[in-house]
Amino acid sequence: MLRVFLQVISISILAAFPAFAEDTGVPKGEVILTISGNVAKSNFEGGVQLDFEMLEAMGPATFETSTIWTEGLQVFEGVSLAALVQDLGITGTMLRATAINDYAIEVPLTDAIEGGPIIAYRINEKVLSVRDKGPLWIVYPYDSDADYRSEVVYARSIWQLDRIEAVD
Repeated sequence: MLRVFLQVISISILAAFPAFAEDTGVPKGEVILTISGNVAKSNFEGGVQLDFEMLEAMGPATFETSTIWTEGLQVFEGVSLAALVQDLGITGTMLRATAINDYAIEVPLTDAIEGGPIIAYRINEKVLSVRDKGPLWIVYPYDSDADYRSEVVYARSIWQLDRIEAVD
């Protein structure tokens, strides 16, 4: 009887406090994006580490646009910044995005809207490589709105992205 009671209590406690791994998981492959700062979820002490499959699992967002760095229309696929912010419970006012070479820019959290920028991991159905601005590139749908065709927004379009810090 005591054993059954303890099992019921154990199950109740586990149900009340689900493990993070059940919500977001832990990377099984190479970590390509680390998010720290004001993040509600974590899978390591400093925030969230994501591999390619984890980003894909957030649901792909796709759009076609031209850029000032490429020729002609390109099809970009990735996770929308809005979905990433919502899924991970990111708060604050600014996202400090940093590239592999430590180049850093700031993206206002208000840019994380539906139909807005994505963190692209594919271009024209090809996974972005470091040589081709990968593994990740913040891309805005430049052709969809004249406001996205400005020096300010182009400066936010960081490639070789590997870290984001959510700050106040």
